[in-house]
Amino acid sequence: MKFLIFSSLFVLQTLAWSADLTVSAAASLTQAFQEIGAQFEIQNPGTKVKFNFGASGALMQQIANGAPVDVFASADTDTMTKAVAKGVVAAADVKVFTTNKLVLVVPIQSKANLLQLADLKKPDIKRFAMGTPASVPAGHYAQGSLEKAGLWVELKDKIINTTNVRQTLDYVARDEVDAGFVYASDAQLMQDKVKVAFQVATTSPIQYPIAKVSNGPQADAANKFIAFVLSGSAQTLLKKYGFGSQ
Repeated sequence: MKFLIFSSLFVLQTLAWSADLTVSAAASLTQAFQEIGAQFEIQNPGTKVKFNFGASGALMQQIANGAPVDVFASADTDTMTKAVAKGVVAAADVKVFTTNKLVLVVPIQSKANLLQLADLKKPDIKRFAMGTPASVPAGHYAQGSLEKAGLWVELKDKIINTTNVRQTLDYVARDEVDAGFVYASDAQLMQDKVKVAFQVATTSPIQYPIAKVSNGPQADAANKFIAFVLSGSAQTLLKKYGFGSQ
């Protein structure tokens, strides 16, 4: 009898675990995806969405190294292209679901008059933050913009690299740096602590792709989640958090 009870509990626990959907997503998507995940769970009773937020490049490497993930959402197409090359996702499964803009933000109390990238050369700008270009898309976009403006070499010593775009935002919000490169959606979250100096022209559009992980354990749930992210209700939530149209 005890064995039967134990077996039944084990089966129930296994079923509950099997209903978990793991989504690795860019840090900039944190608040938007948390709300989207909650709405998805309401529409799909029995499915629990678990999120892993971080720098897109680092998340992709985790998946490539065997992390059990069902859905991958990147803040840039380059990282997703690398994911396809590594066999992490199939090219046919990749879909762009939203867009963003790169902005330079400063602490809310800052008196710095920054109107263009060249203004970062000013003596009163001692240091500014940006994501590590090799793994953080926002940092990669920022580097590209600085290089195009011919400022990268001259400004490199002022850069404080961060592990993801939200760390950059925190540094600026705490007045630990004079400025930082973040997405417009990030800046919107902390309007009481940071202000946008100007929008940064990027060398390519900022697009967010999403795809089912090829060897993810929950293929059906992954497809349903992606379809929901592309739906009108989820797109409305993304716009609420400052993202653009897909």
